[in-house]
Amino acid sequence: QVQLVESGGGLVQPGGSLRLSCAASGFTFSMYAMSWYRQAPGKERELVAAITSAGGSTNYADSVKGRFTISRDNAKNTVYLQMNSLKPEDTAVYYCNVDLTIKNSKYSYWGQGTQVTVSS
Repeated sequence: QVQLVESGGGLVQPGGSLRLSCAASGFTFSMYAMSWYRQAPGKERELVAAITSAGGSTNYADSVKGRFTISRDNAKNTVYLQMNSLKPEDTAVYYCNVDLTIKNSKYSYWGQGTQVTVSS
């Protein structure tokens, strides 16, 4: 079955950095785009960054452009989110996501999430 397991969250001071990882299994990782979302308390889940299957194209939310970098290693079935210059407003649970097409139907899969807290 499809599994997405995030890691790397934690408590960091403003201006600091974290690197999130998402280990994927149960599907052909190299064939699918991957995304990172986040959800802060009382807010809707929002797209943070996405990367195409081969890693040749990425896109970012305006709020993180220039500070976050999404990347992937298809040999390790892992997608990463490097987060630099973190701000308190980046505090949220971060989720890894993949949308799969199975027998002409689309299914969205999510990891369990990893908490990122930016505070002094």
